[in-house]
Amino acid sequence: MAADLERGRYVVVVLFLCWSMILGLRSIAAETSLGSSTAQAGSNGSDRMDYDKPPLLGRLVNSLSKNGSHSHAWPELELGWRVVLGSTIGFAGSALGSVGGVGGGGIFVPMLTLILGFDLKTSAAISKCMIMGAAGATVYYNLRFRHHALDMPIIDFDLALLFQPMLLLGISIGIAFNVIFAEWMITTILIVLFLGTSTKAFLKGIETWRKESVLLKESDWHMASSNKQRDGPELEYRPLPGVQIENEEPTTSSNGGISIGENIYLKEYSMLLVVWFGFLIIHIIKDHTKICSAEYWILNIMQVPIATSLTLYEAICLYKGKKTIASTGKQEMNWRCHHLVFCCCCGIIAGIIGGLLGLGGGFILGPLFIEMGVPPQVASATSNFVMTFSSSMSVIQYYLLGRFPVPYSTYLFCVATLAAVAGQYLVRRLIILIGRASLIIFILAWTIFVSAIGIGWLGIEDLVEKIARKEHMGFESLCQ
Repeated sequence: MAADLERGRYVVVVLFLCWSMILGLRSIAAETSLGSSTAQAGSNGSDRMDYDKPPLLGRLVNSLSKNGSHSHAWPELELGWRVVLGSTIGFAGSALGSVGGVGGGGIFVPMLTLILGFDLKTSAAISKCMIMGAAGATVYYNLRFRHHALDMPIIDFDLALLFQPMLLLGISIGIAFNVIFAEWMITTILIVLFLGTSTKAFLKGIETWRKESVLLKESDWHMASSNKQRDGPELEYRPLPGVQIENEEPTTSSNGGISIGENIYLKEYSMLLVVWFGFLIIHIIKDHTKICSAEYWILNIMQVPIATSLTLYEAICLYKGKKTIASTGKQEMNWRCHHLVFCCCCGIIAGIIGGLLGLGGGFILGPLFIEMGVPPQVASATSNFVMTFSSSMSVIQYYLLGRFPVPYSTYLFCVATLAAVAGQYLVRRLIILIGRASLIIFILAWTIFVSAIGIGWLGIEDLVEKIARKEHMGFESLCQ
């Protein structure tokens, strides 16, 4: 009975999302026709300034730190090959990004810019909507599951407490760097970082694949030995750590009696919500404050104690042994100060990358979690959980500032949500079938590599155009 109710809820959710997608498509024509008529009415004035734009990658997210009116390249949208191709790429990017725990922003932004024809400010905003939908759906899906080997949720809340505040702080820094840094600097840093991260993740996947091959061979040998010695004493057999056996179902709310509420740690979740609300209020007030004024800098500085207080609390608990990153399977981890400082710095770097390009930050957190010894399933689930906070905060800001067309963003939000659920379900079944969790690591590496190519292509294309036009390629002022 419980299983039927659970399946019924999923059917209702899927039908609702499909209906929202249809309504979004039907609203596209009305909104774009209205937008085109408005654009024609003002073509004698400010619309001519649309050709004099700031650098390509520099236009991604700096709208969060600037006030005033903005012109957007919102093209006329029709249900044609562009929408179909863009939806297909968005669906694939969301499925791969949610499984790998990277969000998929590195695929969404080039798709929205090159195929659908949006400007990069709008592309960054819509990308955040898609990341929020994919991450939120993935979190809801994963809250039904437990850790494959330990008695704990598949989402590691202590790991999220250590990184999420630093991620939000890094996003604010990334927005400022987006305005200051030259275009070629951002492009170079991102290409090197993404290629290095994808290579590291790919090598880690090969290493994990080889370990799984050895464990599976040992498992087959034990099973064969037990079959040959049925008449003798039975050999004790235990499932291999980190590898699910074929036809073995994970513990869920429908078959294991575990509800979603039992997989949510209210204390840790409440702390994360407090930090999220604190950052959101500061950003909303800052958007209505003059840049580089005294109030502007006070609001920026206020973000530091909000982020560091929670991270410092979690770091002290880990250092003293009061808490541990239980998902690694190591109940006693000797946390050193430099280890904790390194983790905090990685969280800030992930946020800076997200602030520069409107990405989710999972491109750094996902590979880092795996390097820390966190199982791929837990690394993906926790990374998506952290990205839900950062992406939702950005979406609320973008909405209040009117940075994206609501009907089209709603449609792509639904596409990303459905793709995330489908990707999680299919990959989970594949892991159970073949017994290899390294599949998640390979998906992670491939998604980062494709994102490096897409983002790098946009940056190099714009760099060549700037050189041809002999434009300024140095640092910019934050206060202009």
